[in-house]
Amino acid sequence: MSLPIAVFISGGGTTLRNLIAWQQRGQLDVDFRLVISSAANAKGLEFAAGESIPHQVITKTQFADDKAYSEAMFQPCRDAGVKLVVMAGFLKHVLIPTDFENRVVNIHPSLIPSFCGAGMYGSRVHQAVLDFGAKLSGCTVHFVDNDFDHGPIIAQHACEVRGDDTAASLAARVFERECDALPRVVQAIAEGRVSVTGRRVHTQSTERSS
Repeated sequence: MSLPIAVFISGGGTTLRNLIAWQQRGQLDVDFRLVISSAANAKGLEFAAGESIPHQVITKTQFADDKAYSEAMFQPCRDAGVKLVVMAGFLKHVLIPTDFENRVVNIHPSLIPSFCGAGMYGSRVHQAVLDFGAKLSGCTVHFVDNDFDHGPIIAQHACEVRGDDTAASLAARVFERECDALPRVVQAIAEGRVSVTGRRVHTQSTERSS
């Protein structure tokens, strides 16, 4: 049985499009129940509509506080029978309800705990990597808690930082890693191969789970 998921987006929807492509190739055993965007002009909404995935826009400014915003984001997920929420370029801070603890995943374009936290997203991350002179960057897939880029780490994929890199060229190389890392983690969760103890996440290999 496919894992029912919701995808939270804020912008271009390239990560959503990648997840859809993996599913259509038979490599990702999920059922897209819902897409929620934090912005009405997010291009990712077009991808959702094109695949007949139910979608809606919920802007944070509609709500008086974080608790009300969180309820507005997660109640539709409950109503749709969602078992996992995937943040795919979702830029808003949202509180994670108790019933969704370790059931929300995010991908961040650096090797956490470096170059992460409030305000660190998109080209800002990659420029910070270059300014610091780091030799490695990459992406991190992690469970989401109530702090920015803080939840237990599930997987990290590294790539080199080249001497002639710009923020744009490094972003493109990191995104290649993201396009592989996130679907693989979601598939492992769909197969029941991911477990969490405190901050430690264990992912069984496919050999052990077969």
